[in-house]
Amino acid sequence: MTHLHITAWVVGLILLFVSYAMYKNGSKAGKIVHMILRLDYLFIIITGVILFINNLAAYTNSGGGTLGEVIVKMIAGFWVVGAMEMLLGKTSKSKPAKGAWTQLIIALLIALVLGLGRLPIGFQFFG
Repeated sequence: MTHLHITAWVVGLILLFVSYAMYKNGSKAGKIVHMILRLDYLFIIITGVILFINNLAAYTNSGGGTLGEVIVKMIAGFWVVGAMEMLLGKTSKSKPAKGAWTQLIIALLIALVLGLGRLPIGFQFFG
């Protein structure tokens, strides 16, 4: 399930950049890609919740207090989705999106560091 969740995130980020580029070029197809990205958000959230439920015992019995980190990671994940939606919303209306980019980068870094580096079911790239 971890690989499925990560794949959904990678697809989501690719769709984000494709939709962003289409909006910047004035293409109407950007709206279609944006709608597909919204479907991917649902997939990301569903796989994340399933990961949380399936590994709840590992989080509470690890002795390291990782349940709090998992909750922070989940909040950061929702924040990433919100920042992605805010970024595309502002871009589609030709408004400045510097704040949305900043939020997206910060939230994505938090989610990546916690998900890949700290939590027990991650890939442990950093540890």
